[in-house]
Amino acid sequence: MSANDGGNTYLEKVVAQQAVLEDDLRSRRSAPAPPGAVPPPGPLAKRDRALGAAPAESAETGPVEVRIKGFWRWKNVLVPPNAFVVHTRRGRAEPLHIGLGVSFRFNPSTDSFLVVPGATQTILINAYCICNELQGVLVQGYVQWIVQDFATAYRKLDFGDAQDPMRVVNLQLREQAEAAIKDKVSSMGVRDVLSDKQPIIEELTARLRAVAEGEDHSDRGLGLRIVTVQIKEAVVSSSRLWENLQKPYRAEQGRIARLAELEAEEAVAQREMAAERVKETQRLEHERELAELRSRNEARRFDTEAAEKQRRTRREHDDAREVAELETETTRHALRMERERHAEEAETGRLRIERDHELTLLRIEGELAVQETRARSQHETALLGLERDRARAALDNGQTPAAIQARLITRLPDILERLPKPDELRTVTVNGADQTSVAGLLTQLTAVIGALRAATADAPSATGGAPAGGSGPAAR
Repeated sequence: MSANDGGNTYLEKVVAQQAVLEDDLRSRRSAPAPPGAVPPPGPLAKRDRALGAAPAESAETGPVEVRIKGFWRWKNVLVPPNAFVVHTRRGRAEPLHIGLGVSFRFNPSTDSFLVVPGATQTILINAYCICNELQGVLVQGYVQWIVQDFATAYRKLDFGDAQDPMRVVNLQLREQAEAAIKDKVSSMGVRDVLSDKQPIIEELTARLRAVAEGEDHSDRGLGLRIVTVQIKEAVVSSSRLWENLQKPYRAEQGRIARLAELEAEEAVAQREMAAERVKETQRLEHERELAELRSRNEARRFDTEAAEKQRRTRREHDDAREVAELETETTRHALRMERERHAEEAETGRLRIERDHELTLLRIEGELAVQETRARSQHETALLGLERDRARAALDNGQTPAAIQARLITRLPDILERLPKPDELRTVTVNGADQTSVAGLLTQLTAVIGALRAATADAPSATGGAPAGGSGPAAR
């Protein structure tokens, strides 16, 4: 097998199928109990444990389910009917029991037994061989065998594996089968291996039967019988060599397919040419008929056009006369319509002037009315103002000194806020007046206001000094 060759898809599929088949051929048995799972001990189990004996009833784990009943030295071994068993005892040269499905009494201290499946065994073979062209070939097959003479087989073969007693035997037979296949393929060509597998089957059958059954059924065999030998697949390991082996057949098939395509294309081309010729003949015949029909149609059209021209000429003369008459009538009608239009325009202009005059008069009347209304409103406003002034004057004239003084007192803070800040402050004392009465207070306020007015009037020109007011002394 070349390391530079690409992957062989077919070879990978074959190997994968072989692995699946091996998995399917394995016996399906219930999984053993977990290590920590121990059944609850009963009274008999406690007695057997005290005496050092096995439980009253147990089953051997492995490919053959053997039931063991009883306790200590008094046990019975129940073997399935499709299993070989050999029962030996210490001190006996020959087995006590041997055969297919034989059950017996069993004493653990002196007896021993071996149980082997009696069903047909299948060995899957994957032989990687080298043919005489030094090319790698994978040969897959299977061998089915069965125990024929268990008395001979259990002496010569190793059935000591408790889980799979046939494992070692299957391995040995598989190795012998692969060696026989490799030996036979090494003397054959690649094409012979791929095309004819019967020589390999015959060689493998002969060699395995010589080993398992012995030559001429002699006692030198293993006590086994080869049921069948079959070769399933023979695959070239090199993908490049596999493609090269397929190329001649593919090329031949491609040539045959291409020739068939060429023949089909030639037949189609001939049919197309014949159909084209028929189509062209029909087209020419159709064109000739069309030309004749076209000439007849053109002659008929010419006659029709000539007659139509004459009719049109006569009709044109008639139409010209009618048009002239119609134009004359139209002209008269247009003149009449023009006169009517001028009359309507004159009437419309007169009506428009009258309407504009009326609108002007209405606008002037509206403006005069608005001005008159405005003047009347202003006059009424002026009369109201005069009445209001007259009423205010009457109220002012009708006020008493006491009311004036009260009003002056209420407005005194505003007057003080508006007066400028005096540079000097003088105190005026009025002798002879009762300062606790209202008259005395008014007299003092009047004097203060007079002094403030005098100070305000003299402030821009005077630089010092104090005006005289009253009889009391001045204080700064």
